[in-house]
Amino acid sequence: MSDRIETDRTMWFSMWFLASIATFGVAFFPMFYRLIENRNSHFRREADLEKRIAVFVKNQGREAPVTVDRVHEMNGRAWAAAIVFVIPVFVMAYFLSKDLIVHEKHQDTFLSSAFQGRMFMPQTVPIRKYVLLTIVTMGWGIIYWLYKIINLYNAHFKAQWAIEKEIDTVMEDDKNWQAHVGNAGL
Repeated sequence: MSDRIETDRTMWFSMWFLASIATFGVAFFPMFYRLIENRNSHFRREADLEKRIAVFVKNQGREAPVTVDRVHEMNGRAWAAAIVFVIPVFVMAYFLSKDLIVHEKHQDTFLSSAFQGRMFMPQTVPIRKYVLLTIVTMGWGIIYWLYKIINLYNAHFKAQWAIEKEIDTVMEDDKNWQAHVGNAGL
């Protein structure tokens, strides 16, 4: 059974973008803050899930998968405030894209070592394409890039929900099997 109390929150780019236009850009501050905080929250939850999986695998008598390259947390308030200077928006878009790539590769490696036969398909984020588009459009491509970042994180969160449900099922089935074997042996 899942210990999950909190879940990842998806965002709706259109709502935030339209609110930003209506408020002459003011709504961009909470949009960026929420995007970064959602990312941080997800990475914290993922670390907790990995710990649970490592204990589960160790209890089965197998070697627990190694967690490496933990992604650092970003300061949501500082980054949201920094968008006043415009350039941090581009830097933030790059880091959010790159962090998702690194996170999904790590998650794929971790899950496939913990659950043999399990395949998780990391998304591809064509950062070079988005950077080039942003340069060619003299900065306006950042809007599309942000749209794609939000959609990629939303897709990742939805895939994560399915993965967690599957992991919980596997762990619960194993717990029930262990209880059954324990009762039959008595």
